[in-house]
Amino acid sequence: MSKMSTEVVPQPLALRRRALSGPTMGSRWSAVFWTTEDVDTAALDRSLQAAVDRVEQQMTTRRPDSDLERLSAAPIGVWVPIPRELTEVLAAALDIGRRSEGAFDIGVGDLVRAWGFGGCHTPDARGIAGVAGRPSFEPPKTLQLDLAGGRARRLAPLRLDLSGIAKGFGVDELAREMGATGLSCWLVGIDGEMRAEGVKPGGRPWAVAHEKPVPGAREILGVLELSGAAVATSGAYRHRVEVDGRMLSHTMDPRRGAPLENDLASVTVLAGTCMAADAWATALLVAGAVRGPELARRQGLAALFVQTDGEVLEAWP
Repeated sequence: MSKMSTEVVPQPLALRRRALSGPTMGSRWSAVFWTTEDVDTAALDRSLQAAVDRVEQQMTTRRPDSDLERLSAAPIGVWVPIPRELTEVLAAALDIGRRSEGAFDIGVGDLVRAWGFGGCHTPDARGIAGVAGRPSFEPPKTLQLDLAGGRARRLAPLRLDLSGIAKGFGVDELAREMGATGLSCWLVGIDGEMRAEGVKPGGRPWAVAHEKPVPGAREILGVLELSGAAVATSGAYRHRVEVDGRMLSHTMDPRRGAPLENDLASVTVLAGTCMAADAWATALLVAGAVRGPELARRQGLAALFVQTDGEVLEAWP
């Protein structure tokens, strides 16, 4: 006579949708993920907040004690020790600046301040005149990195600004924390910079809204599906100042030494990391509706260009 089996087969734990968020870089970070009940979400929340706090402390221009501001304030020619994360972002910024033929420029900090951005609230005519003849940002002539030694030095009196890349890196740091926890299905973001991994229960990728570039409104132009990828949008329709009756963008045109004025309203880039997507979205916006798509194709980028007249241009690798 056979014996009846008493073995208990464990049942898979049910997945539950969870969401976390917190303040960072003048905005908010967010994380949406599917997980089992045994994941310590309180600990994850602390690690995510610590990750973006670290990025902000190193790279903001709004704190005089940040590592970036410390570098900008150091005497010309003096090597300054900087953290690993800042070294990584500066190296990426210099690389994309070179590959974009100067469209992405982190040496515009004085321009940003003079025109009423970066913590300032009104344009400063004297400051604008003072930076009109600023030296062009041509690394390594103006900024040198010692990657092995974790240090940098300025060789020209330029103030650095990482607003076109730091949020994207912050999203990548959120992604790193999610992966370290062992989670495989998540969407993290800061503002409109997002990165996703895995697919939701049911097999669908994460859906991210592609915003219509309309000042003062939140309208959806389309939906992008993400899995194992990042997306970032740079636009000339938010964070603006009025000067002599004109609304000017916070994005600087390094060629003109003034706020960007061209035929693009926004550029959205899909990439493997959010840092790359963020920086290239800014570079392509500055490049414009003719040069931008050509540059995107040469660099193998997937990008959507929305012109000021509403026409959408696409560039795919």
